[in-house]
Amino acid sequence: MSTEDDLDRVFKALANPIRRRICDELKKRPLTTSQLCLCFAELDRCTVMQHLRVLEGAGLVVPVRKGRERFNHLDPMPIQAIHERWIGPHAARAAGGLLQLKRALESAGEAQKQTAG
Repeated sequence: MSTEDDLDRVFKALANPIRRRICDELKKRPLTTSQLCLCFAELDRCTVMQHLRVLEGAGLVVPVRKGRERFNHLDPMPIQAIHERWIGPHAARAAGGLLQLKRALESAGEAQKQTAG
């Protein structure tokens, strides 16, 4: 899960609000396709299955067959890969900038106290 194509598929899959909602449901627990269809009563079964195929193609959903049922499991690893590549470094830089700002403001406040007192 490190090629640009893999990341593009994950971003594309997560760009759709229905697919994000499906991931939210699967984050709670694995669900059969029928159970997912009940969660999304506003959609027909074919539409839910189409969204599941996109999520599978992105590696976000792993189907496991048990008898006649298909349980859909959320695989958080592609989201973790995005976090490590994009979110983590940017968040660290932003946090570092905020820390520098805090120190500068505290230093200015101390200097102002010394000149006033």
